[in-house]
Amino acid sequence: MNTFQYRRGELCCEQVPVQQLAEKFGTPLYVYSRNHIVGQFTALDQALQSVEHTVCYAVKANSNLAILSALAKAGAGFDIVSAGELYRVIHAGGDPTKCVFSGVGKTREEIEYALKLGIYIFNVESEAELRQLSAVGQRLRRRAPIALRVNPHVDPDTHHHIATGKKESKFGISIERALAVYQEASRLPGIEIRGVQMHIGSQITRVTPFVQATRKLLKLMAQVRALAPATLQSFDIGGGLGICYKDQTPPTAQQFAAKVLPLVKNTGLRLLIEPGRFIVGNGGSLITRVVYIKKTPVKTFVITDAAMNDLIRPVLYDSYHEILPVRQSRSRKRKVDVVGPVCESGDFFAKDRPLPEVNAGDLLSVMSAGAYGMGMASNYNSRPRPAEVLVNGRRATCVRRRETLADLVRGEDRG
Repeated sequence: MNTFQYRRGELCCEQVPVQQLAEKFGTPLYVYSRNHIVGQFTALDQALQSVEHTVCYAVKANSNLAILSALAKAGAGFDIVSAGELYRVIHAGGDPTKCVFSGVGKTREEIEYALKLGIYIFNVESEAELRQLSAVGQRLRRRAPIALRVNPHVDPDTHHHIATGKKESKFGISIERALAVYQEASRLPGIEIRGVQMHIGSQITRVTPFVQATRKLLKLMAQVRALAPATLQSFDIGGGLGICYKDQTPPTAQQFAAKVLPLVKNTGLRLLIEPGRFIVGNGGSLITRVVYIKKTPVKTFVITDAAMNDLIRPVLYDSYHEILPVRQSRSRKRKVDVVGPVCESGDFFAKDRPLPEVNAGDLLSVMSAGAYGMGMASNYNSRPRPAEVLVNGRRATCVRRRETLADLVRGEDRG
């Protein structure tokens, strides 16, 4: 589903020209398509309908309340990694009993908060965490529902910063150790074994790694069922479904389901899946205005009012984002560096990128920025973070106002 398209030479999000949004809300500006986001969720939800399942949106991909609210209304569960994300989900109308709590460093306070709210399951990353969960559960006179995040040692063939299922990863419990840890869990008084979980990485553009990892876990699932026949409910396949940034051909929801469902349909367990980027990635764009054109003997720099503090993925992950002029141009393309004003050489969106001729004042759209854009934005160089706008058909709503200079010092004290 591509909801960012040119109409009569103007880039539009759904039915709204991006130029109008920039003029009304200013730049830099994040623009999201509600129909894309809900459509991606619905496509995956329907593709899995032949088995009992819950699609748990990974909040870390984009935690804007309006997006969470739209997904909650569509029936989504949520994958959260902090008490703050759980708070956002509840504030947006989400159901904590449809939430999974992931992450390697859950604090005692976070565990207590989630348990009191009735979290569906904790994805346990270590034996130390398991014992902490039991202790907190005992203190609250309840049993913490858990799944072990099992590391199946499968290479997802993605960027090394977002590969999480290999032996050297900080995440998960080795598949060789998993049964022994489950046996310990079965003896702990504050624990209820509710599931088995894996998560092998992010931006995975083939189904094969999911198939390989699932097959490796099938034997373990049978062993865990023998340990906890009365309480085992779910198998969580994790997230990581990729999107197209440049020329990738990731599987559709139907293609993914066709390969995975035959492996899990006879387990009798509820299938959980934790997509984030797949749902929001191509549904968002960062709109920026060109400030200057700087030419040197060896380079032409297109300097924009957006910067690495607004979208850090290019320098952090060597990621490619398509960059389009908001007004369609047929001028000859020349190689330029698209950069921001932050005082870092890493402040760039593209290097040696062929672009049509642009001038100061023109608008550019940095595409596929719906995931890990605003969520990773910062105030580096004391730059206020952008506004966010959600488009639904012909309607555009500011769902997060632009930060002001006063916001930058809010909560601070001169001492």
